[in-house]
Amino acid sequence: MKIVYATFRGLFADNPRAIYEAIAADPDHESVTHTWLCNEKTRPTFPAGVQTVIYPSDEAAAALGSADVVVANDCLSMPWTKQPHTTYLQTWHGTPLKRIHHDALPVRPGWLDRPDQDVARWTYLLSPNPPSTERLRHAFRFGGPVVETGYPRNDVLSSPHREEIRARLRAELGIPDGTTAVLYAPTWRDDLVFDHTGERDFEFPIDMADFAKRLDDHVLLLRLHSMVKDRPQIGPGVPVIDVSDHAESAELYLAADVLVTDYSSAMFDFAVTGKPLLLYTYDLERYRDDLRGFYFDLADVAPTPLLRTSSELIEALDDLSVADGSSEPADRYTRFRDTFCSLEDGHATERALTLLFPPGGSAGRLTQERG
Repeated sequence: MKIVYATFRGLFADNPRAIYEAIAADPDHESVTHTWLCNEKTRPTFPAGVQTVIYPSDEAAAALGSADVVVANDCLSMPWTKQPHTTYLQTWHGTPLKRIHHDALPVRPGWLDRPDQDVARWTYLLSPNPPSTERLRHAFRFGGPVVETGYPRNDVLSSPHREEIRARLRAELGIPDGTTAVLYAPTWRDDLVFDHTGERDFEFPIDMADFAKRLDDHVLLLRLHSMVKDRPQIGPGVPVIDVSDHAESAELYLAADVLVTDYSSAMFDFAVTGKPLLLYTYDLERYRDDLRGFYFDLADVAPTPLLRTSSELIEALDDLSVADGSSEPADRYTRFRDTFCSLEDGHATERALTLLFPPGGSAGRLTQERG
């Protein structure tokens, strides 16, 4: 049995990695061969012994075309021919708050042509929670099974090893004991990323001088979206660590003490931890009404109050009771977790694997279906 994995543009991470590691660790699946799509930059980051092919390439198309199973977390926007026997498990990569794919209007001409060709290949699409199921189905115009499993990548957030992972990563990042790590993970803005005038495609909306002055025992972990190419210039002495290139978001959630985001699906994943969560929505109306739009009213559903200025954000960081559900109304965070994290129990990978290895079947079952 041959499985090919793809995460974004060549990372060893996310839902496909969680699925890969579970299969690779199972002695019942020793006969399975694993191939990962990568690029020249990411290839050295893969563990020794993991087979990789460069994406996009003829070699990648051949690997996909001969696979028994394909596991990806994003659309594969290159030509390849899916065989009738192949099972394509599309995990996607986040609970949608902002509108995506066909729901994000206006659709740029030709922008979805190749992604739509890939959607037509999908066998299953994973959903992280019940509210996302029909939104994902409609956004992708997908007529196949959308299976509510939770996200395999989030199983680590419930792992008995989570404190070890936290300690290791904080040590690697040089975060001293007693320092509050603030993970800032904003989403991308369509008008900036697709602005071809040569201007920067990231606006840094936090007053870091005020941050450093008022929060002298805090450090900001900056994680920009992969669509954002520019990185802000961080001067000496500024309490910022750029973690944008760290492959696994879940590890950063464990290392952090609080998350600051805006409209990113990071909020839904981070909420699994129960740690303080702040929404810094300085451009709410513009993003909602002009750039992308939402599937639901964020102010009504948000686990904590929406913050509109850098001063409000820094004040909230100085008093995290506003971010952990202990302030009024006390049940906002709990309601948010009940709605979006009900399947994040540490067993999402197991549920996803039943789609590839049905109970009573074996690693050879899918291969036998080739006939």
